[in-house]
Amino acid sequence: MSILDLEAFEQAPLQRDPCDFVVVPAFVHPQALAEVNRDYPAIEAPGNFPPEDLDYGPAFAVLLQELASREMRMAFARKFGIGLDDLLLQTTVRRFSEASDGNIHNDSRTKIITVLIYFNESWPHAGGRLRLLRNPKNLDDYAAEVAPEGGTLLAFRRSERSYHGFVPCEAERRSLQMYWVKPKRESRDERGPGSLRKRIKRWFKHG
Repeated sequence: MSILDLEAFEQAPLQRDPCDFVVVPAFVHPQALAEVNRDYPAIEAPGNFPPEDLDYGPAFAVLLQELASREMRMAFARKFGIGLDDLLLQTTVRRFSEASDGNIHNDSRTKIITVLIYFNESWPHAGGRLRLLRNPKNLDDYAAEVAPEGGTLLAFRRSERSYHGFVPCEAERRSLQMYWVKPKRESRDERGPGSLRKRIKRWFKHG
């Protein structure tokens, strides 16, 4: 049986405020979540890590396989009404949230679709709940708030209104971040004068 509930993803409504986004509770099947957590990478420090730099068990490997499948790419293309065939897929994994995380930001223009999947069995903390914001300067003015628990998926299309963040929380906050991004050459061609400073700033942001 698949680890991911693609049917639930297909049925979830695409929401438009403040940007195109979809939330799918239990996108990781509840019966598979414990196995994924059992085989979760043994990350010992804060930060985002590419899977190829990590050790993990078979259930987590199957999760990565399903996320990188052609079927999954096509499902996201249908949901957001955008072609993804010419885009690159990037994936990182995180285990810990620290006090400096959660600052309001928007993803870089090279990122077309952002996907976040959360693996904590439960989330008792007030902070650490990702918010999609209507006001990029006010963390309390949000259209949606997602607790990082239960195999929930949040995916959104990057736009000038896709600002997001969360109230800081120091805790184990297991998540996978996945992006469909423009190829480097295309994104380089689209950047204008002064973009180096912006690019350097983006390197130090948490996506």
